[in-house]
Amino acid sequence: MKTINNILMALPFMAAFTSCNAQLKNEKTVTVKVFGNCDMCESTIEQAAYKKKVASADWDQNTKLARITFDPTQTNEDEILKRIAYSGYDNEKYLAPDDAYAKLPDCCKYERKGKKEITANNAASHQGHTNVNTKDSTNHEKPGAEITAAPELYTLFDAYFNLKNALIQSDAKTASAKAAELLKTYDKVEMGKMKEAEHTVWMKEMGNVKKHAEKIATTKDLTAQRKHFSELSENMYTLSKVANLGYAVYKQHCPMYNDGEGANWLSKESAVKNPYYGSQMLTCGKTVETIK
Repeated sequence: MKTINNILMALPFMAAFTSCNAQLKNEKTVTVKVFGNCDMCESTIEQAAYKKKVASADWDQNTKLARITFDPTQTNEDEILKRIAYSGYDNEKYLAPDDAYAKLPDCCKYERKGKKEITANNAASHQGHTNVNTKDSTNHEKPGAEITAAPELYTLFDAYFNLKNALIQSDAKTASAKAAELLKTYDKVEMGKMKEAEHTVWMKEMGNVKKHAEKIATTKDLTAQRKHFSELSENMYTLSKVANLGYAVYKQHCPMYNDGEGANWLSKESAVKNPYYGSQMLTCGKTVETIK
């Protein structure tokens, strides 16, 4: 009965998998080792790889090999393997975060010999460097690395800082345009490229980031823009605490804004330039935290 239930549960996904294979364009197929145990592992691995009209996978629990088919104009092998790793399964390029592995059902907790093998292979191919979290000179992740930050996060923060600069200039038209640019970057953020801490925070904050950016983009009212920017800044602050941006971010505070309730913003510069009052009180405020 349990086997029958598992098959019934898998039927919708199997149909989607077949449909995806039939509709893929510019098809490319690779075979990679993915560690796992059972039918439930197979379902999870294949669902993690699956993206409608973009990618699919067929995993064999006996050989531990996944046959991955994808459209290389829309995705790549690394991105798919990162999604699989994030779902809890070590593979020949990426290690699952320990927390993701720990959340697997007991029957799915395979022996993580793959972690040792990947690290050992990484050491041999990189002249004895065994740190799986390092990057090479071209800034690409080495085989065996755990999932790192989504590159779109850098662009998202750049868009936020450009929006802040427009508000410093009290330029509502430019602020609206910069918020629209932030929304375009938002749409390109792929959670599959995030490390676990970023993913968790992004899932919590993404709705508010979009909401406040849309409000700013669709109005030329500077007062309304600044109000939503203060809310957006709180969402971006939470994200900045887990995003490894590679540079210092300064959390700054204006005590006078909103009838003395105050408001915060983020800056790449330590010098205070107030986005809530612009030239009226350009240097009103102070740095209250430095995030590195």
